[in-house]
Amino acid sequence: MAHVARFVIRHRLLVVGAWIVLTVVGMFSAAKLSSRWFQSFSIPGYSAYEANQRTLKAFGSGEQVPLVVVLTKPGGDITKVAGNDKAIAAVAKAVPDSRVGSWYSTHSDMYLSKDRHTMVATIYPPGNSTFSSLPPIPEARASLKQATPAGVTSHLTGRDAIFDSQGGSTGPGVFTETLIGAVGALIILLFVFGTLPAIGLPLAMAAASILTTFACVLALTYVTDVSIIVQFLVALVGLGVSIDYALLMVFRFREELASGESTEDALVETMTHAGRSVIVSGSTVAIGLLSMVILPLPFIRSIGLGGMLIPLVAVSASITLLPALLSMLGPRINRLRVMPKRFVNPPSAEQGFWASWARLVTRRPIPVFIAGLVIVTLVVLPAFHINPSDAQLKDEPAAGDADAGRAAIKTAGIPDGVYLPYIVLAEGQNVTRETLDKTASILGQAPGIWGAAAPPSWQKANVGLVEAFGLDDGSSRTAKTTISNLRNSVLPGIVNNGGPTKLTLGGAAPEERDFIKAVYGKFPYVLLFVLLLTFVLLMRAFRSVVLPIKAVILNLVSLGAAYGIVVFIFQDGHGSDAIWNIKATDAVISWIPLMIFAFLYGISMDYEVFMITRMREAYDETHVTKRAIELGLARTGKLVTSAALVLMFAFFSLSTSPGPDIKQFAIGLSAGIIFDATVIRALLVPSTMMLLGRWNWWLPHWTARVLRTRPSPLEPVAAGAGER
Repeated sequence: MAHVARFVIRHRLLVVGAWIVLTVVGMFSAAKLSSRWFQSFSIPGYSAYEANQRTLKAFGSGEQVPLVVVLTKPGGDITKVAGNDKAIAAVAKAVPDSRVGSWYSTHSDMYLSKDRHTMVATIYPPGNSTFSSLPPIPEARASLKQATPAGVTSHLTGRDAIFDSQGGSTGPGVFTETLIGAVGALIILLFVFGTLPAIGLPLAMAAASILTTFACVLALTYVTDVSIIVQFLVALVGLGVSIDYALLMVFRFREELASGESTEDALVETMTHAGRSVIVSGSTVAIGLLSMVILPLPFIRSIGLGGMLIPLVAVSASITLLPALLSMLGPRINRLRVMPKRFVNPPSAEQGFWASWARLVTRRPIPVFIAGLVIVTLVVLPAFHINPSDAQLKDEPAAGDADAGRAAIKTAGIPDGVYLPYIVLAEGQNVTRETLDKTASILGQAPGIWGAAAPPSWQKANVGLVEAFGLDDGSSRTAKTTISNLRNSVLPGIVNNGGPTKLTLGGAAPEERDFIKAVYGKFPYVLLFVLLLTFVLLMRAFRSVVLPIKAVILNLVSLGAAYGIVVFIFQDGHGSDAIWNIKATDAVISWIPLMIFAFLYGISMDYEVFMITRMREAYDETHVTKRAIELGLARTGKLVTSAALVLMFAFFSLSTSPGPDIKQFAIGLSAGIIFDATVIRALLVPSTMMLLGRWNWWLPHWTARVLRTRPSPLEPVAAGAGER
């Protein structure tokens, strides 16, 4: 790293110029990416997804969930009112090429309430389902209201209508959210550095890294599909890690300047120690994101590939652009002070809060360890009953006509299964009107099913569809049992008793279950991949066998704490309604545990690397464990908490989005990062290391040879060993 530092110093103008060009290219790339994002959701090889695709091919619809028309005639039989069929037809006309399920085509009572005062109809929009597309809900609602007969109350609801009513389209965009995070970061940096040049450098690094990553992502889109979700990763993770790495580098540079080093020598020392830490930290973040390529889902794999570019670009900027800027500034980095002088001075290893705290921990490691363990246990416990699943529609926030329609369905006693109907795809030579009606009759009597029907227009040569409403929301826990029973018992029984040749369960709810199986069935392999690579990387970086094991275990604890916080707030409902106006969902949105893992595992490992590399450096100088822990914690405590606060603001800005899924994600990451920086890094890391003593630093000769690094033999127990 010293050679890199000297090269950058000699060619600093060229380095800065190159990054300016890359940043400008990134600005144009970010605009061009809007038309190149991959927005489809696919689970190749899984039965429900494949059934939905075959349905889409045969009927032009099948991927998207239905809009639900609700018609109510207080005190009268809704089927006797003339013109209701025309109201349903008007909605279908406003959603061209849609597929309709209703009482008028089937005369099935499953579309009616028990008192026959309320009727529902399902309108399936055509085409593919994407992350950002919605059917023409306003147009459909207007057509419905205009065609509704006198004396009948009508509403248009359904999952997409409820989501649309949340105001998702009016929530802040990715750049607005990044700006909110940047403002929060600016406030923290004011207190961390206290001078304008030092404050400006991390923000400049974030801008260069984020925009350059967009340029790299644009190039990647010409090689493979890249999910639209990557834009949020680039903006928010890029903001967080770029500022993290800049904090580490600037902290060390100012410390070296304060010790009397020249600009060049200070920069060489900074790159030798902090620069190496940045590379290790960036590698752990990249490993966490890259692990997603193991999962058998194309859009998640693209997130892994695209997300991996973020830390790679941020690390590159931190070891080239940042040293070039620091060499230009030199001691002027401490000028233009806007805060009291104490904020400008580097953290002292002997005085101040972190120095005092470090001495307390090393004097009383057992009480500190027990306190940390108790806190961790209480926070992690809720994670053991985590339920990864989409929220039930009754728990989703809604407004206007969509909410009124949902209330009308509940009042009428029609089950929540109407929102995500089960669709049975019948295929084979014997798909006839009779076999489809027989399938619907048997299906309607199955446990967990309200009713089933086979609309005549849902039949073509050798293929037909049956629609069924579950008694419960398709995302509920009880729906899992219903779906399993339909797949394993009911449908095979129909086939074996003279039904259609092949019956496959489709619809959104079974596809969601397949998604959970695809992700979390392979998750142990993802975890193993990340743990092994991280262990080997850290074993070389820390020159220790024990410290990487401790780091991996504590990172898993930190991850469990983040899950526990999300479960406690949103799944169990402790504060979700009072603070965020979201009802308890009895679930954590299915993709959130995976994404929290990919984000938090690598980012929280940054803090471990920042602390332990400094402790390792101090131990190599003093060969006293107690002193190494005190020096390392005193010098990095402010850095780690400042970096965590910056990341907290970056992720917390996401919680301004209206959807409960983004709120869960934002709060989980924000709380997880702060918990990691305080309880894990300030309590458990130093106290555990004090208890491990000389074993912290052990790296046998044979392991060192394999890793191509210096060995670290176990220090012998000698006089004063309690200090070691």
